[in-house]
Amino acid sequence: MNDCLFCKMVRGEIQPRMVMETDELIAFHDINPQAPTHILVVPRRHIATLNEVGDADGPLLGKLMLAARHIAQDRKLAESGYRLVMNCNRGAGQTVFHIHLHLLGGRLMTWPPG
Repeated sequence: MNDCLFCKMVRGEIQPRMVMETDELIAFHDINPQAPTHILVVPRRHIATLNEVGDADGPLLGKLMLAARHIAQDRKLAESGYRLVMNCNRGAGQTVFHIHLHLLGGRLMTWPPG
């Protein structure tokens, strides 16, 4: 997708504050953090919303989760706790239509979320 913000990051046209890169994903600091640690984990392949994910994408989704867990451990969030969020469509708060996982930590998380 030529105009997708995250696709531009994947292609190197925009340089985020990178945390992790693999063959299948990138992870970087959110530009509008909602917690002391707010990192986005994004697949390199463009998938607009979770509604477009197929059964064959299960391993990719698992890699997003495992990358988030790894980052949380590296940032010493595993003991105190962290939250993973994936929004699907505007009504749920999705603003960039390329699936991504939010890793939030470093503060007390309340429930229910907004």
